[in-house]
Amino acid sequence: MNTTSYFSRQQAAKQLQGRVESFFDTFTVGTLLNTSGIRKIRGASPLTVFQSVFMLAFQGTNFFRGIVLNDELAFGKDAAYELLKNPRYNWRSFMFKLAGMVCRFFDLLTSEEREKVLIVDDSTYNRSRSRCVELLARIFDHNSGNYLNGFKLLQLGWSDGVSFVPLDFVLRSSANKKSRIQEAIKKLDKRTCGYKRRKEAMTKSTELPEDMIKRVLARGVRADYLLMDSWFCFAGLIAKLGKSVPVICMAKDLNSIFYQHKNVHVRLGELYKRLRKKPGRAKILASVVVDMKGGTRVKVVFVRHRNSRKWLALLSTDTELADEEIVRIYGKRWDIEVFFKMAKQHLNLVPRML
Repeated sequence: MNTTSYFSRQQAAKQLQGRVESFFDTFTVGTLLNTSGIRKIRGASPLTVFQSVFMLAFQGTNFFRGIVLNDELAFGKDAAYELLKNPRYNWRSFMFKLAGMVCRFFDLLTSEEREKVLIVDDSTYNRSRSRCVELLARIFDHNSGNYLNGFKLLQLGWSDGVSFVPLDFVLRSSANKKSRIQEAIKKLDKRTCGYKRRKEAMTKSTELPEDMIKRVLARGVRADYLLMDSWFCFAGLIAKLGKSVPVICMAKDLNSIFYQHKNVHVRLGELYKRLRKKPGRAKILASVVVDMKGGTRVKVVFVRHRNSRKWLALLSTDTELADEEIVRIYGKRWDIEVFFKMAKQHLNLVPRML
């Protein structure tokens, strides 16, 4: 029984190795590493080191067991540490190049009529059991309604409604110094990618999406719409992002956000009361074209909440888009929630309780 189990594990390991090598060859990962400034590491090939680290998530093992204690590798642990901590390596460039190739690959398999979308959202990375992690901060978790020690992962991804590809991310600390438990290391060249990443981590979340989206569009990624949750529904941000790609987002009834309807500035809840509703049990209750602060023209679609008598509101900068299409396209935003769940599960980003 033990012999059979051993050979089964060996066979599974060989199959995994073959699949990973096939992926690396198809998308020329070695070349992408080289053109991103990630070159020879302590005499070892960066491709060999990167592939070994990459496979850890699929092998179900951690860095210490899979790299540090693994005597079968062709490189030492110092080479792996160098790969991960060198501030001069441009991992963002590498990720853009690889993601762009994957998106173009999916594009060939996708009908031209199917909308391609960009999705931006954030998720909490809980590090409540940590104390000395660089830039560790006290952050608010929207899901639990509590403050905790950790980071916010601001993620930008691409989806065709079937596949999701992560394009860019910022692991955010806090823009408020009082909320940061640890600061960034000081001895770091300001010209390096590592310094720029740390500076970015201390930037407000609403100031980041514009540059992130411009970078991916400049790389040739095609998208018809940008989808966002209500946390990003601010007039100034929507006006900026709408210049690059049409925006569809969830809207929230906040005291600080007003819409101009018939020359009167009203909150979202008051706007809903002013509109004539569709009769019966219609899923779409009403819609209207209004102006936000700054003059950005948007269409607001009010949708019946499935589990209560309340309503939900979707906002689109494409005012010619049909109400039903706005609702349907926004449904693709769920893909990033699945991505967050899978990433936390398979990369062990959820703290384990003893």
